[in-house]
Amino acid sequence: MVVEGKVTGITKFGAFVDLENGKTGMVHISEVAPTYVNDIKDHLKEGQVVKVRILSIGDDGKIGLSIKKALPPRADGGGRPHRSSSDRPQKQHTSPSSYEWQPARQSESASFEDMLSKFKQTSDEKISNLKRANESRRGASRRGNFSKP
Repeated sequence: MVVEGKVTGITKFGAFVDLENGKTGMVHISEVAPTYVNDIKDHLKEGQVVKVRILSIGDDGKIGLSIKKALPPRADGGGRPHRSSSDRPQKQHTSPSSYEWQPARQSESASFEDMLSKFKQTSDEKISNLKRANESRRGASRRGNFSKP
């Protein structure tokens, strides 16, 4: 089931989300986005309203949530089919700056708020990546890793 909730806390391993029914669930960092998440704060902010899929409710009442599984299906018709570990291709390591940013086609049923939220999240990710790249370049010049004329 997909519901809306408000991010109330962020840790290095996930985010806590208050749900509509007054309960609180947790989104593990691996369930935040369909891509690798190094720093959860690059994707979520406290007070942000997000759509989440309820994955599990433990015997102890803990609620496991996923943001990436609440996302609409891809426009090309597909999500990834479930594969066992033996037939998975090896991951190719690429830097975030080499990723080709192409917006997914929005379904006609997507609301303006959903599209705006997605735009803001993507924009925040890009800005964060640019800041990190600039900081690493500045750090290299301070350490003397540049040539003098």
